[in-house]
Amino acid sequence: MGVPTVVAGGLVVALAQGALAANITVSGTQFKLSADKLVGDGFTQYSGYKNASTGTTYMAMSGIQSAELTNLCQSVSASGLTLRIEAGKDASNPVKAKDLLIGMSELGGDATFENIQIGLDASTLDADGQATHGGVGQFGQQATKVTINNLKQKAYYTQASTFTLNGMSLKFYVGGSHECYSD
Repeated sequence: MGVPTVVAGGLVVALAQGALAANITVSGTQFKLSADKLVGDGFTQYSGYKNASTGTTYMAMSGIQSAELTNLCQSVSASGLTLRIEAGKDASNPVKAKDLLIGMSELGGDATFENIQIGLDASTLDADGQATHGGVGQFGQQATKVTINNLKQKAYYTQASTFTLNGMSLKFYVGGSHECYSD
């Protein structure tokens, strides 16, 4: 049991220091993410889906070329168990992500978009620097910059080429309510 614990701990440290790319999918279970502030350069948004053996999950996809998040909280709860990660509490040392892609069902907060283009063909989006996006003829939008205060989202999927969790804290809870926010 000691070796797997050491390996898991090493992976968490490597991820926190940005040495590993992050790809977080929780078996089709939604997880919650909140942050006091997200500032992102190169933003795209379009529809997407994940085809699993149990069916298709439709979601909104958001791509951000580079992002900083202050006071990040991510939680996933199932069967009375909650895994909660917090990072970036110090505004001068926020969480940082590069090539961020999020598949979500809900997004809320106070958003400001700079140089936004709404109603584009999703296959033509390019603001986040990624090669592919939604299908031809699907709705898309993009902006050079996005700022979201009081961010709250429910997501199925997150990936980033680099995800740096400054001041990270990971806690596992049994029972009680320990999600990042309540509905």
